[in-house]
Amino acid sequence: MSLKINEIFYSLQGESSYAGRPCVFIRLTGCNLRCSYCDTRYAYEEGTDLELDGIVDQVSSYRCPLVEITGGEPLIQAETPALIRRLLEKNFKVLLETNGSFNIQRVDDRCLKVVDIKCPSSGMEAQNDLENLKKLGSDDELKFVIGNRMDFEYAKGVLDEYRKFFPAMNPVHFSPVFGVLEPKLLAQWILEKPLEVRLQLPLHKILWDPNQRGV
Repeated sequence: MSLKINEIFYSLQGESSYAGRPCVFIRLTGCNLRCSYCDTRYAYEEGTDLELDGIVDQVSSYRCPLVEITGGEPLIQAETPALIRRLLEKNFKVLLETNGSFNIQRVDDRCLKVVDIKCPSSGMEAQNDLENLKKLGSDDELKFVIGNRMDFEYAKGVLDEYRKFFPAMNPVHFSPVFGVLEPKLLAQWILEKPLEVRLQLPLHKILWDPNQRGV
């Protein structure tokens, strides 16, 4: 059994509640969306087929307990849940970053899912499967990438409608589109409401060149 892998690398977790922690990233090839602000277009097609055992061996070589599977969109490949199970069986803490257009119940409940709900400026909000918000486990997280006030109001509307369907402890992150929306402005909007969300800044883009791969 194999998956098409764009890259495997060791870095600091840049987002989610695990931001700042060392992490091994498995970036899978392929995505069903084309977000306007996408910073991983190179993962749309580029990649090499690797057997699951080879992937797990590479990840294990870093001796890091935290692993994130990202993309692209990981769930576009049918074998991704099998990789997640294999890593969990090896006692890794596994995070999955998904764009929310696929049913997250395909994924082992022990995996922490970070579901990225697309806002209007992405051009992909029609692809959201908002039923996923009713399927979140107690450790899962939500992310909204905000590019303007319309995005902010859209995200607020989604939370107003669906917040009752998922556990109160689930973190909700609002992240400004890097280089487009001033973080201070997003912070102001959050405080004006106020909203029970977290302002999230992309740590990896602050520490390193935002166009650099493998960080």
